[in-house]
Amino acid sequence: MDPLVSLEKTLAKTEADADATLKAATAAVSSLKKFRKAAQTGNLRELRKTIEAAEQAITALRQQFTNAKEDWNFDEETYLSNEAFISEILESAGQIGLKIFEQDDRLYCYPFLIRILPGERSILIDKVRERRLRPSVLVKHLKDLQSKPPRFKPEAFLESLFSAYEIVVAPRGREMINTGIVIKLRDIYDLLTLLPGQSKEYSTQEFARDIYLLDQSRVTRTKKGLVVSFPASTGTRSATSTITVITQNGHEKKYYGISFVNG
Repeated sequence: MDPLVSLEKTLAKTEADADATLKAATAAVSSLKKFRKAAQTGNLRELRKTIEAAEQAITALRQQFTNAKEDWNFDEETYLSNEAFISEILESAGQIGLKIFEQDDRLYCYPFLIRILPGERSILIDKVRERRLRPSVLVKHLKDLQSKPPRFKPEAFLESLFSAYEIVVAPRGREMINTGIVIKLRDIYDLLTLLPGQSKEYSTQEFARDIYLLDQSRVTRTKKGLVVSFPASTGTRSATSTITVITQNGHEKKYYGISFVNG
């Protein structure tokens, strides 16, 4: 695929073709109305003229639509599968001051994770499917979403983390739960996604993003009065021991463990 192909420019051309087709359709409708009027009034002098004019307008409409259809030969699946789409999104985002960053196979536009689905000609913004893929339209939609109150509920997420933490720590003794034992966040994630297919429904990237959002929220106390913290470790040097998120400012942040102590 030609790396210079632009979805934005191609759609702009197709939009112009559709507009020209609409104008041709308007002209055809106008000619048909004159044809009908001549028949209604019995204007035999004009009837044949309006038939010929309508025929010409319909022929022009048919040709304009054929041209528009043939001009749309965009290989969208190939385009969406390579870096071209991501590059256009990042460029369009920069034009309106929207920060979007790449992470693994996803884009991060605080606080949303975006996954591209080439075979389905769509993307997922968190769990919401979006089919409006024109880069300028998509980034404006993302910016509009950012202006709305976040759907993330830190209190509920904190309680889920604590429940998983209790399960992991319990075999060591229930009295150990509030003593600040550090449990790897990857172990917590594995427990939260234990059911078949759950890791696909809730990726490590989403989990890391939620940890970051909780960390930023300053919600730290559970209903039982325990306070959460996210201790670092020498394990933060190992990719297999940590989870990584791109922060709101585009920096990489690693998380290793979680602990709870009496507040």
